[in-house]
Amino acid sequence: MDYVSALLPPVVMAVFFTGLIVTIVKTQGGANKAKEDAVVDAALARAENTRQASGERDRTTGA
Repeated sequence: MDYVSALLPPVVMAVFFTGLIVTIVKTQGGANKAKEDAVVDAALARAENTRQASGERDRTTGA
């Protein structure tokens, strides 16, 4: 019975890992892809605007 207790944790982890990969692959794209892309684009635009504003402020103050 030692071999069963030795093999059980890796087998359980492999099953959960396979389920995780399948879930990730299934949720790629689909109906929510456009909404997710829009959220990412908005966050990137906000970060870029913040970076540009910070750079302009540094140039005008001479810092």
